[in-house]
Amino acid sequence: MTGLTQALGNYVANPSFAGKEPEACEVAKTGFIDTIATMIAGSSEPVVQIVQQFFDQGQSVGQTDGQRAGQAPIPFAGNYRPAQQAAFINAVAGHALDYDDVALSGHPSTVLVPAILAEGYVLQSSGRDALSAYVIGYEVWAELFKREADQYHLKGWHPTGVLGAVACAAAVAYLHRLDADLSARALAIAASMASGLVANFGTMTKPFHAGRAASHGIDAVRLAKLGMTSSPDAFEHHAGYLAALSPAGRVDRASDASSLGQAPRILESGLSIKRYPVCYSCHRTIDGVLEIANRENLKATDIKSMHLTTGAAQASMLRNHHPKTGLEAKFSAEFAIASAIVAREVGLSQLTDEFVTREDVSSLYDKLTVSITDKSCPIDPSFALTDRIVIETVAGKTFDSGEIRFPLGNAMNPIDAVGLKQKFDDCVLTGQTNNPSLKGIDSDLYQRIAALESLPNIRQLFQAT
Repeated sequence: MTGLTQALGNYVANPSFAGKEPEACEVAKTGFIDTIATMIAGSSEPVVQIVQQFFDQGQSVGQTDGQRAGQAPIPFAGNYRPAQQAAFINAVAGHALDYDDVALSGHPSTVLVPAILAEGYVLQSSGRDALSAYVIGYEVWAELFKREADQYHLKGWHPTGVLGAVACAAAVAYLHRLDADLSARALAIAASMASGLVANFGTMTKPFHAGRAASHGIDAVRLAKLGMTSSPDAFEHHAGYLAALSPAGRVDRASDASSLGQAPRILESGLSIKRYPVCYSCHRTIDGVLEIANRENLKATDIKSMHLTTGAAQASMLRNHHPKTGLEAKFSAEFAIASAIVAREVGLSQLTDEFVTREDVSSLYDKLTVSITDKSCPIDPSFALTDRIVIETVAGKTFDSGEIRFPLGNAMNPIDAVGLKQKFDDCVLTGQTNNPSLKGIDSDLYQRIAALESLPNIRQLFQAT
């Protein structure tokens, strides 16, 4: 039986889409649209500036055609950098607002799209190749994800970083058309680069995880091409990748990977588009609170108590019970509920330090209690099967959201094309408002992404850069 490491390499070098490549690529395109949107919206965030300054130390940024060999664009900055740096910065921007899409307990698009855009630019890959590379990276992520019985977040691992690095290596290896041996070698190298801690949620280090994963995917492929060796059983070895991420040892290292490519998993698990720029763990709750608050015209002074029933991993991620900053508030159920009641919205305008600490908002934080349900979602066990919010008023009335299964925008309750375009336009407006000199944006950008499969060269995507 072929070992897992070699099976992954074989799949990347000889991918199968079971006749479903057009449908799978259509879902992947949603990831490109959403990521480029959130990348633009997050381009002026402080963490993005810090990462750019970090890379600027001791080197110049290429600006002219003669300096662009091996470089890729930072569309919003109007400059070019080595592909690894471009992927890093764009991924950080895409994840900085925590507004990017969700699947497989993490954020696949915010690592895959920047890596594919950067290395695809260097290789002059076609739009169709870019979409196929995404589907392949997603498939590898899903294969590794399904083998772990325990929830990554409760162990302290951020899947976006630890699974994303390997998935990016798979996507980039495909773009390079590496053979099975080199592909396996690149993925094994990436396995030693995987990292990301849940403890750093609510700080600038969380989007850093995405940037590092995107960059590492490119590095791993280039190192493999240069001749760097790695273990042929890096994933399934008793001291390998899967075992290291699973301290309880309940991970499946033994079964084959015969299901790879039999039916693209992206068509099964899909992509969930965020409506709110906060941790996805509280999106169902926000939907429930908004429905109650709007229907009953609730105000902060009406609230006596609130009780949330949610999953253990969700509660673990929502760690900030008394947030003081907009960044902390992204990982706070208390804030999400308070904002929904006070502002009837949980958006970028509310994620400011001033709003988070406003008396009418912060006065609600201590009124929330949380209980944990052990019923997990079969699609993604990082989430409870359902969430539920119960609100009691000072007048003695009780309002119950009932069991909420899928928030609007979830792959099982999807946003429509109009809603996706609305989010894209809102993100572009946010980016341009925060940075009037934003580069690389023109009126036809959305249409070019929407027709990505028809682009013969991905360099045509950002024509204004």
